[in-house]
Amino acid sequence: MSLPPWLIGSEIYRRSTYGPKHPLAIPRVSTTLDLVRALGWLDPAQYRDSPMADEAQLTRFHDPGYIAALRRAEEAQAVSAEDRVRYRIGADGNPVYREVFRRPATSAGGVLLAAELTRAGGVAHVPGGGTHHGRADRASGFCYVNDAVLGLLAWRDQGLRRILYIDVDAHHGDGVQDAFHDDPRVFTLSIHEAGRWPFTGQADDRAGGAAWNLPVPPGFHDAEMRALLDGLVLPFIARHRPDAIMLQCGADALLEDPLSRLALSNNAHRDLVAALHGAAPRLIVLGGGGYNPWSVARCWALAWAELNGIAPPLALPEAAEAVLRGLTYHRAAGRNPAAHWFTTILDAPREGPLSEAVRALLARGLPDWPDPVA
Repeated sequence: MSLPPWLIGSEIYRRSTYGPKHPLAIPRVSTTLDLVRALGWLDPAQYRDSPMADEAQLTRFHDPGYIAALRRAEEAQAVSAEDRVRYRIGADGNPVYREVFRRPATSAGGVLLAAELTRAGGVAHVPGGGTHHGRADRASGFCYVNDAVLGLLAWRDQGLRRILYIDVDAHHGDGVQDAFHDDPRVFTLSIHEAGRWPFTGQADDRAGGAAWNLPVPPGFHDAEMRALLDGLVLPFIARHRPDAIMLQCGADALLEDPLSRLALSNNAHRDLVAALHGAAPRLIVLGGGGYNPWSVARCWALAWAELNGIAPPLALPEAAEAVLRGLTYHRAAGRNPAAHWFTTILDAPREGPLSEAVRALLARGLPDWPDPVA
């Protein structure tokens, strides 16, 4: 009999913010955990508090000088001109904030704990994970530490030879793809908005045979995601039978998100989690992007429900509604939130015809996954 899924979180996210004008000023992980608990969806035995990754764990991928610079920035609450230029801390949307070392080290510790908990098989949800742009020697795209890479390396160090990383964030997971360029033991599959920062992940970019990119057009909706899932992703998994799957479940591909032009409902994320649950002996579901606090928390809580086989209610109970009504959001959408952001957890489906761009991706067929033993 399989063990129930693990949920890994931390209180560090509750009051941590990148700054009042930053897209990550919003509470995401703490709201997700509060919503899950308010709905009665969490057995305390399933919850684990995320440890902070130590320097040895972080430098399994990251440059020691960069990790030292993150520590200096947190201690001083400032960054030297040299460190800013060299490591991009305090630059490019990567601000110095109160927990600039501890928070990413905690996200990394959570993903590393998930890799250990699933060593012999199982499922873990780490909504604080998914910082997929982080580079070995610099911050990038709001990401200081690449927790996904560290978790994948931990699985690889356990002896797993065929690991599939799937990324549905609106932004291409460039940091993960580049970390495993030419390494067939870790295959990266990314569904992301075409032409959006970081402007990588074109359909013909195979990263030496270790990646598969599916750039999708603005307006990408549930029917198109389902077509890619049923027509490409699931057949690829069935053909190659990975030992483990890590899903970066970014919520910025949802229609309500301010940093993309995609149009998914959270049904698409729920269906993806449902399809991947049981598709490999090990599954880790991460968070990722997402810049509307209501849509992010509802999406990630819904993923946890799906992992536990829980059918969400049509209308939220009072305690769960209170969690969502307690949020504030300083963008335009926050001045007049849609009523269903408070009262439901499951969006109405967003369907439509397949675009020519999605049809073209389907027509390309399945790529090869090079033999990792060869």
